Amino acid sequence: MQPRQAQNKTIEIIGFPVDLGAGRRGVDMGPSALRIAGLDSKLAALGYNVIDRGDLKIKIMEAQNIGDRRLKYMREILKTSEVLAHKVFDTLERNNFPLIIGGDHSMALGALGGISAHCVKNDLTLGVIWIDAHADMNTHETTPSGNIHGMPLAAALGYGYEKLTNFMGITPKVKPQNVALIGLRSIDPGERQLLKDLKIPAFTMPEIDKLGIHRIISKILNQFREKVDHIHVSFDVDSVDPTLAPGVGTPIPGGLSYREAHLLMENIAECGCMSSLEVAEVNPILDNRNQSAEFTVDLIASSMGQRIL
Repeated sequence: MQPRQAQNKTIEIIGFPVDLGAGRRGVDMGPSALRIAGLDSKLAALGYNVIDRGDLKIKIMEAQNIGDRRLKYMREILKTSEVLAHKVFDTLERNNFPLIIGGDHSMALGALGGISAHCVKNDLTLGVIWIDAHADMNTHETTPSGNIHGMPLAAALGYGYEKLTNFMGITPKVKPQNVALIGLRSIDPGERQLLKDLKIPAFTMPEIDKLGIHRIISKILNQFREKVDHIHVSFDVDSVDPTLAPGVGTPIPGGLSYREAHLLMENIAECGCMSSLEVAEVNPILDNRNQSAEFTVDLIASSMGQRIL
């Protein structure tokens, strides 16, 4: 199998300003912060045709009930995630590249819902590279917070509350052998057990220190190119060290360095096999003069082919 090339394509930007899945406010302004940081112009300068589809409308916390405290704001998250899923599906069916910008990481429910629907329709095998300080593999039974942004990967794998796992009528959306996690440094007990049970390749920051980010991502991409058709990259900005990107809801010290983050994205671009990208958790309220958004835009550009020479 050979994943579809991302280069020489039209990029459709889809904003998903959700903060319902997180424990802190402000991340709903992430899409605006990325646009202010010059996302469109950076991508256009690389030769892409860029279409900004704007932001989806999401009801704010104050206008609705929290619901089950193990699954906070699930009703609205699922409702808006379905709209996102259809937009992502339509983008892929047009043979364009979806760039989904958020918003907290509950956005992955909609992103992976649309991508998996496209893969099922076209008989494609989905692979997911999850770059995050957290595994996002809690369920309603293991979550310490009830925040759904800590559950989307478990749901995509078929674990958790039925309305999450069976979202878009597809479960699982991705198989464990076609998932890899990079940058982990904060994992809850239930997530740790599920990772072990499913034998998912998961590279913590100590392992990145020992092995090097180039060796890790090269190994993952080489394996994926042999067994999947569509590679989706889900990038949570809290994977980066907070000295570089302080504007995230859950900053954890000891994350990816400037060069590690860019080298990771540059390797993905060199592979030419990324078919969709989502970027989560930019929170301008916690940021310093839009530093995190500007850094993130540069990382997105690196993943799409920007180079020093």
